[in-house]
Amino acid sequence: MPAETRDLSSTVVAVTGASAGIGAATARLLVEAGARVAVQARRKDRLTQLVDELGADRAVAVPGDVRDPASARDLVQGAVDAFGRLDSIVVNAGIGAYGGILDATDEELTTMLRTNIDSSVWAVRAAVEQFRRAGGGGDVVVISSVAGLRGGGSEAVYAGTKFAQVGLAGSLDREVRTEGIRVSTLCPAGVHTEFAIGNGRTEGDPALDDFLQPEDVGAAVVTVLRQPRRMRTTLWAMWSMAEGS
Repeated sequence: MPAETRDLSSTVVAVTGASAGIGAATARLLVEAGARVAVQARRKDRLTQLVDELGADRAVAVPGDVRDPASARDLVQGAVDAFGRLDSIVVNAGIGAYGGILDATDEELTTMLRTNIDSSVWAVRAAVEQFRRAGGGGDVVVISSVAGLRGGGSEAVYAGTKFAQVGLAGSLDREVRTEGIRVSTLCPAGVHTEFAIGNGRTEGDPALDDFLQPEDVGAAVVTVLRQPRRMRTTLWAMWSMAEGS
């Protein structure tokens, strides 16, 4: 008997940080799988291009700053207004930089903390509130990092934000599982995106070719959402075959 998978064709998924990289790739793969998506990021022009590509009947752009709790609520409401429901949220927005604990400015670290931690909390709260209004059920998928499992040199604050995401998701799973809400944390290693370009990574560096591709992480999101409702994946770490663990 073939393995059972969920049909995503009737589902609606919100994606944060969707203007490029993992977020944009995830939105594309979700639409390819039949879902409809509400996408959010600060770069309105990028979101508009993505929606034009995916089709206005399959995607809606809800520009906003993920660090603002009102933007998280706008994203959820935008999904409901456009498509009548919200089934899942992919909490993907984040930034990073490499360097010692004293190398970044107070402002740079504050921006990272707010973008990676605060935005995750606001997105989760907005989605869970909507899931409960709709009668329960739903999926929260948090895109964290292997840095949130083991840390690493020259990334103490970044790793701290990723550990916070892992802790948030793990605790949330224990809180909402009995309501039929599944919480998954995906922890990729290096991914070839705009991440940390100019802040520890260099565009065109051949080493980036050995990293995961954003589509690899997007495919993992689709896999998690396609699981039958009787099961959940709470934590998934992933590495490219070329990168040591």
